[in-house]
Amino acid sequence: MSAIAQVTESVPHLPPPELAPSASSLDRELDAVLVAARERAIDECLPYAGIVSPQDAWALATGGAAIIVDVRTAEEYKYVGHVPGAPLVQWQSGPALVRNPRFTKELGARAGKEDVILLLCRSGKRSAAAAEAATRAGFRNVFNIREGFEGDISADGQRGATGGWRYHGLPWNQD
Repeated sequence: MSAIAQVTESVPHLPPPELAPSASSLDRELDAVLVAARERAIDECLPYAGIVSPQDAWALATGGAAIIVDVRTAEEYKYVGHVPGAPLVQWQSGPALVRNPRFTKELGARAGKEDVILLLCRSGKRSAAAAEAATRAGFRNVFNIREGFEGDISADGQRGATGGWRYHGLPWNQD
């Protein structure tokens, strides 16, 4: 049994994932990231698998251990920028930010219910709500990416100065 399965085995709302034990050093490091994220989720009573930093999200995705899914609006994805290779599955859309009633179905077209899924929004708030909904829909390994793509608003009313994907210098594209 992998370390991740051992951590989640005793938590009723977080069923253990079906992951084989890791063989390589990188696999062990990535497993450790997920174990720590799951432990924080338990400590904080989160209704989804956990929270990872932007740096850990990139390591998990490039290591083949997870898929990053952007849950912002199509306009944010296109005009603000996005993570290379991250598909867009809108949690909300339009200027009124209307919740997407097909969110979990569209997510299922991009990732399986057993896959490790890392959700990204602007600041980490919408992706937390999306992670909760995905977990309720049966996705077992959904994590929120802390700080989101742009981070929280700074004291002077700007995003991107105190945290987020871009702040940490991680790869991104803009259309």
